[in-house]
Amino acid sequence: MPVLRIGFLAAALAASLFPVASRGSLGLAQTTPATVSAAASTPAAAPTQSISQKIATSKGLLDINTATAAQLKALPGMGDAYVQRIVAGRPYTAKNQLVTRGILPQDAYEKIKDQIIAHHLKK
Repeated sequence: MPVLRIGFLAAALAASLFPVASRGSLGLAQTTPATVSAAASTPAAAPTQSISQKIATSKGLLDINTATAAQLKALPGMGDAYVQRIVAGRPYTAKNQLVTRGILPQDAYEKIKDQIIAHHLKK
């Protein structure tokens, strides 16, 4: 950042001391206070989603807290035993709790993790 400020100060000093024609010879014609301050103050912002945006994008996912046994059984690799264990272990605060609580083995979870979600239940 100090380099940009020194460069800006040098450009401002050159602009006040020399006529417009000499700016081009100094390579300062493109430097304006707006471009310098914009470049210095805008870091690359990571895209963030609000809670409502996350819920909207999760509409296509199956909520393991509210899904019926038939809906769970339609998931790849889910049989009656796994479905009963999922229903009996409710509620879940995160979908990975299917593995951490020992409800499903890791390989079965890997097959369905992109198709499920665990929404928090309203109290």
